[in-house]
Amino acid sequence: MNNTSGIVLFSLSGFSATVNYRVTLFSLTLLCYCLIVVVNVSLILTIILDQNLHEPMYVFLCSLCINGLYGAAGFYPKFVFDLLSDIQVISYEGCLLQVFVIYSNSKIDYSILVLMAYDRYVAICRPLEYHSVMSVRKTAVLLGFSWLVPLCCELMVGTLTSTLKLCGSHIDKLYCENWSVVKLACGSTRANDIVGLIIIAFYCAHVLIILYSYVQLVKSALKSREGRRKFTQTCVPHLLCLLNVTTALLFDVMYSRYGSASVPQTLKNFMAIQFLIIPPIINPVIYGLILTKIRKRMIYLCMMAAQRLRLTLKV
Repeated sequence: MNNTSGIVLFSLSGFSATVNYRVTLFSLTLLCYCLIVVVNVSLILTIILDQNLHEPMYVFLCSLCINGLYGAAGFYPKFVFDLLSDIQVISYEGCLLQVFVIYSNSKIDYSILVLMAYDRYVAICRPLEYHSVMSVRKTAVLLGFSWLVPLCCELMVGTLTSTLKLCGSHIDKLYCENWSVVKLACGSTRANDIVGLIIIAFYCAHVLIILYSYVQLVKSALKSREGRRKFTQTCVPHLLCLLNVTTALLFDVMYSRYGSASVPQTLKNFMAIQFLIIPPIINPVIYGLILTKIRKRMIYLCMMAAQRLRLTLKV
């Protein structure tokens, strides 16, 4: 990273509204992080250990949970540390790394949700071709691209940001965010703006792909009872997760670019971090509760663990 600005540290001023609630927020944040780890790891292990769940839909879901852990690791440890610190700062390199992890995480989320929509489209609209279309090799390639493309996009954004000369080091957030860093630039940010708009347009195209898939899914599902059953069981959780992630990201994007200075800092903080809190918890819970195979397997594993615990206590 070529630091042309001479900035060594950034100050995070979003913590000014947390001074009187540090211990409470620390406890809630730690609980939230532990919950994210537990629910995502539980779902990942359930899918890995059960051969019956080694299907494209569940593999994509496993990847979604791994990404949830990846994104949480980019935010929670630093946030928890800052809550108990008197001064909230982050190094220039640490700031760009945090931007990379958090925003590549959100892009990967959306890419995986597109793959899940495509998988459901093939399963319901072209059931006889499903195993040939969604082969093991094609699933692996699609999954690889769902990670590689967002990581490359964010690497390009980070590289452009690192070339900017900055005239300030004050970030009005709880964590580093690319737009907040770009706003500190002394000179032109046209290249950053153009690349940013191209990436936004690229991910808006993801939305169109999902919409097209669901138009076809609804048409197909209405034709038969079996189609309606498949749609209800496997598409409803996907739609809920999609709505969850989209709403969270829209809050962040709209506030980052158009947020008013008159908005209370507490509300700003909530709008800034809700996409890092809600999706990683809600997504695995939604799938764990609604998908029958996963729910039954998790109940079975819990019962086995409880039985072993009872036997151990008796001994």
